[in-house]
Amino acid sequence: MIDRTEPKLISGNANIPLAKAIARRMSLHRGMSVGLVDARVERFNDQEVFVEVYENVRGEDMFIIQSTSNPANDNLMELLIIADALKRSSASRITAVIPYFGYARQDRRTKARTPISAKLVANMIAQSGIERILTLDLHAAQIQGFFDIPVDNLYAAPVFALDVLHHFKGRLNDVTVVSPDVGGVARARELAKRIGCALAIVDKRREKPGEIAEMTVIGDVSGKSCIIVDDICDTAGTLCKAAEVLVEAGATEVHSYITHGVLSGPAVERITNSVMKSLVITDSIAPTEAVKSAHNIRIVPTAPMFAQGILNTWKGTSVSSLFDTETLTPIYEGLYGEL
Repeated sequence: MIDRTEPKLISGNANIPLAKAIARRMSLHRGMSVGLVDARVERFNDQEVFVEVYENVRGEDMFIIQSTSNPANDNLMELLIIADALKRSSASRITAVIPYFGYARQDRRTKARTPISAKLVANMIAQSGIERILTLDLHAAQIQGFFDIPVDNLYAAPVFALDVLHHFKGRLNDVTVVSPDVGGVARARELAKRIGCALAIVDKRREKPGEIAEMTVIGDVSGKSCIIVDDICDTAGTLCKAAEVLVEAGATEVHSYITHGVLSGPAVERITNSVMKSLVITDSIAPTEAVKSAHNIRIVPTAPMFAQGILNTWKGTSVSSLFDTETLTPIYEGLYGEL
């Protein structure tokens, strides 16, 4: 066993409620108070990011909790500058806990003369002094290969499985898991396998970018409670349209489980007025007041999973154990009870 000091947490401004929740959860696990390192992350008048760490971090095992969500560029710069401040303060190891990794959708060249921004951001993170990444549901698993440092990619599927087993208890025979496109079949199949349900696909055809010409349901959803599964919901246009197509195909009700609720522009209004009975998202991105007040949007906490992931990283034990629903069941017992 590697002899390490206690893990220390520091947070940028992207998602302070989640960072505090992770600290509280680690306090329960450790049986001792775990708080966020006292620091200030502020802006000069010209919006330059300035970081000052008030506590001694020399020789410490540091974990920066920071999603690179909206505003993506500001939050990314906060992450990089916090890392630089810690490196120059002689922290022994710096791990970035990035619940939502922005720029992940730019993981390939879709047209000539376009960037692969996910790779650029990966290079910037590695050069800042960060030695390890802990993240959740990368848009594409191969993004892990963009980094020249270890990346632990956790999955929301085990937590979503617990949520489905809890809320659909006694009627799982009537549930069908749906992928909103062909590219997300693997993700939907994973959840369907965990809860023992059938799988369907909504195949969409585009005439031009941003405009969906036609949607077709592959599979039988008649008389079923459909659960749409995806990693990101941005403007919710495709998601709401898919829900309508499923209802037209005979689904009795439609629910959605989305890991990262970007929910920009008209997304919340669309979801509120849609045929979807509920949208379940995680708190990887700090929810806005509109999201919190929406009657059919529910938020599942990720703090228990991230807290355990941080502790496993610190202790040098398996992080992949958190891929199993059985491992997460006792961690989330306070939320879902015994299933």
